[in-house]
Amino acid sequence: MEKQVCSEMEIIPSTSYSYVKLLKINRELLVTHIRNTQCLVDNLLKNDYFSDEDAEIVGACPTQPDKVRKILDLVQSKGEEVSEFFLYVLQKLEDAYLDLRPWLLEIGFSSSKLIQSKVVVNTDPVSRYTQKLRHQLGRDSKFILCYAQKEELLLEDMYTDTIVELVNFSNESLGSLGSLACLLDHSTGVLNEQGETIFIFGDAGVGKSMLLQRLQSFWATGRLDAGLKFFFHFRCRMFSCFKESDVLSLQDLLFKHHCYPEQDPEEVFAFLLRCPHTALFTFDGLDELHSDFDLSHVPDTSSPWEPVHPLVLLANLLSGTLLKGAAKLLTARTGTEIPRQLLRKKVLLRGFSPSHLQAYTRKMFPDRAVQGHLLEQLEANPNLCSLCAVPLFCWIIFRCFQHFHSAFDSSPQLPDCTVTLTDVFLLVTEVHLNRTQPTSLVQRNTRSQTETFRASQGTLHSLGQVAHWGMEKNLFVFGQEAVQASDMQEGALQLGFLRAVPELGLGGDEQSYEFFHITLQAFFTAFFLVVDDKVGTQELLRFFQEWAPPGEAVAASCPPIFLPFQCLRDSGLAREDPFKNKDHFQFINLFLCGLLSKAKQKLLQHLVPAAALRRKRKALWAHLFASLRSYLKNLPRVQSGGFSQVQAMPTFIWMLRCIYETQSEKVGQLAARGICANYLKLTYCNAYSADCSALAFVLHHFRKRLALDLDNNNLNDYGVRELQPCFSCLTVIRLSVNQITDSGVKVLYEELTKYKILTYLGLYNNQITDVGARYVARILDDCKGLTHLKLGKNKITSEGGKCLALAVKNSKSISEIGMWGNSIGDEGAKAFAEALRNHTSLTNLSLAFNGISTEGGKSLAQALQQNVSLRIFWLTKNELDDEVAESLAEMLQVNQTLKHLWLIQNQITAKGIAQLADALRRNTGIVEICLNGNLIKPEEAKVFEDEKRIICF
Repeated sequence: MEKQVCSEMEIIPSTSYSYVKLLKINRELLVTHIRNTQCLVDNLLKNDYFSDEDAEIVGACPTQPDKVRKILDLVQSKGEEVSEFFLYVLQKLEDAYLDLRPWLLEIGFSSSKLIQSKVVVNTDPVSRYTQKLRHQLGRDSKFILCYAQKEELLLEDMYTDTIVELVNFSNESLGSLGSLACLLDHSTGVLNEQGETIFIFGDAGVGKSMLLQRLQSFWATGRLDAGLKFFFHFRCRMFSCFKESDVLSLQDLLFKHHCYPEQDPEEVFAFLLRCPHTALFTFDGLDELHSDFDLSHVPDTSSPWEPVHPLVLLANLLSGTLLKGAAKLLTARTGTEIPRQLLRKKVLLRGFSPSHLQAYTRKMFPDRAVQGHLLEQLEANPNLCSLCAVPLFCWIIFRCFQHFHSAFDSSPQLPDCTVTLTDVFLLVTEVHLNRTQPTSLVQRNTRSQTETFRASQGTLHSLGQVAHWGMEKNLFVFGQEAVQASDMQEGALQLGFLRAVPELGLGGDEQSYEFFHITLQAFFTAFFLVVDDKVGTQELLRFFQEWAPPGEAVAASCPPIFLPFQCLRDSGLAREDPFKNKDHFQFINLFLCGLLSKAKQKLLQHLVPAAALRRKRKALWAHLFASLRSYLKNLPRVQSGGFSQVQAMPTFIWMLRCIYETQSEKVGQLAARGICANYLKLTYCNAYSADCSALAFVLHHFRKRLALDLDNNNLNDYGVRELQPCFSCLTVIRLSVNQITDSGVKVLYEELTKYKILTYLGLYNNQITDVGARYVARILDDCKGLTHLKLGKNKITSEGGKCLALAVKNSKSISEIGMWGNSIGDEGAKAFAEALRNHTSLTNLSLAFNGISTEGGKSLAQALQQNVSLRIFWLTKNELDDEVAESLAEMLQVNQTLKHLWLIQNQITAKGIAQLADALRRNTGIVEICLNGNLIKPEEAKVFEDEKRIICF
């Protein structure tokens, strides 16, 4: 932009040290580019360079250019010192006089010590507005407001990082995000330079809103990019509150519905239009946006002044039609897709790892004794640990623990049995309801959960009615009308389930409310459907229609969530997987299964007639059985590698969750019986560790041997522990890209060596160190049928490499080893060389990107002279040189069984390649030697054109 400004100006440099003359020569340039005169007048007045009369003379000028000319006349008439101070103000207040920065650099202006001692005040409207924004957003982000209403928890004290990854268009990991500032970094993770939107996604409760609140706090306290002068935060659900007839200009959306400038809004807005790159927009919760307003018949708008429907503004901001160049962050739940042309980056939130959970525990419970007590209980209950991988559920569990700790005794106990998500939400409901009970040091509240719910039946019904009304309309913000229609008492609004909506001006002066999280609204919706006498079985199952397979009709009363840019998509894309973007409906189904389970009968029998409860339970079970049978029957199957493979979708994960909530062995057995395949593929389903509890609940009924592929999910060590019940039937286990550490590998070792039926173990791209490598080596020792082992992209060094190499040496079954991207170095390479020597079963080996240099490479080459089993050998991205190439050439004169040798991106020159080419004259077995990316020039490579098995480029 600065270059553009420079090109528009006719720069007239100073020919002397006279500042009066400098102003006179560059008069028209200054008149053209000075837009803020009040700031100049204020500073000239403050330093007694202007009198009140001077200020009045300037103020009487009719236009802005006239005011600038009058100021210049007065300044020049007062001499050199005043003229120098005038230039000093222009230089000091860069924000106010951005367009003049190139000119000031060009003339090399440098003020004297006298002038530098003068006070300069910033009364620039843009700077004042930035200060107001920082104050307002700093105040709004100071406390954690997402999950609580009555408590005030400092964000700075309670915020804990989660696993945040940059991903590509296919959601494959590009590596962890180093810091929040990296979100806006133009050098990392950019998928599309023309894209305007950074898309942050993850499951419900995983921390998307908290991340934006943290970012907001960083900006407000000046810890984010200093060039960002504006931060506009919107929640997408607020756009559902506008009527179809509502229209707004962009200026009104930003100022009237966010933060209004105290002075000169037109000037502030003009600056924003000139410098959109100084603005950051965040839009939270696209999946929570619902509107019947159809954008497909509304033209795009590029005019920032034209009043249009707010959804049109949102769509055009995201696409860059409005304020192109501004940074835009958009969040949504997993499954929400936006057009690739809008995307700049994709960022996936994966929740808490075990180390994050420990850090969060320390922040929530500063007392070490309480920390230890809680962590001991979590360690003893992997089911609870799995739920705690989701920050929202972790917060709920910890707040309940905290409540019982303060209200009952010093050593509260978390449930030690199987805990479902329904149990967790029933518990938090009980805790909130008990807040209304009087407590004292002498008398404790001893009401049971059943008594608590029975005493608060009216309150629960009112909350459920409001929640259900909103879900029916796909709305998450409720006005007074909806609250009053439910006969909700004032006390219910103070319990903490509902909170006042922070946005102002959406419904006039009327107060609006929302549940503290969308999952709580889903819970109360399910509760209402169960306990309300008027709800029949058809209405009970209303939200299960979201499970209708593609092509089947969806109930007319359930319009799909309308994405504001849906009109940008091809007509075929608009009819994609109907399960996308509907997690709130799926949570309702899940909570229905939990509330109508046999275990909850005692709780509910006092709230709903027994006959109605039986009728609803019978209807739910029949529908669940039919849906499950239909879904499993229609899953596509592929015959591959001796397996009948079925590719399940995220919908299957939701079904497993519902089955688990029932805690019914009968339902679990039915589901297991319906899996008519012996290879279950669940890759990229965004499964969490808690989902492993549901998966194991079904698979432990599977009586045949099974292959399970869970690559590219979010299981971590807790998920591995939850899979324990089904290890007895698993012959193939693929757990790559799942944040598994040595602790998870230890569990695998302890379980897999009990049954010794494993043939394939995939642990690529996890966080396994030498400790975990030793456990894997012991698995290889004990599981005599193990043929495939994938350990690439972990943290294994030479020590772990030696252990693995020894196990490989002793194995009579292993055929493929993947070690790409570790750090075994030359010592590890020597150990693998010993393993290769005279090995009888190993056919494929990757030691790529392992820091192997001359010594290690020569050892491997020499060992291959005594190997007749290896067919494919990857040594890409190491530090192999011509000496290694010479040793490999000698090997090729002896070894006639190796087919593919990859030496890509090493340090081999034309000399080494010549030796390899010469060796091929006496080798008829090798198919290719790949040497791309080595130290050879194109003209040098021409020498080897006739040898087709040498690939240089």
